[in-house]
Amino acid sequence: MRGVADHVHPAPTPGTETKPALKSTELYVYLAAVAGVLIASQIVGRNSTGVDIFRADNAWFMITLLTIGYLVSRGLAKAGSAWRGGGKRE
Repeated sequence: MRGVADHVHPAPTPGTETKPALKSTELYVYLAAVAGVLIASQIVGRNSTGVDIFRADNAWFMITLLTIGYLVSRGLAKAGSAWRGGGKRE
């Protein structure tokens, strides 16, 4: 008489949890945020005393912070994925 254990099949290994960067929404959110910073830097202009409130160096610093945040989030997503394939990782 055969038992239940004789009919157990191994579960298939899951693929990667993460999508390629072009298919993820975080890339588009990042690009929209960068565009927003650049547009805000251009539009804000000068105050009543003639001082530029949102200078270009401040805008590029904000973009640098956004880039670091995006790269860290993608790195964490890739590090947390259960990659078990032998092919090239996207």
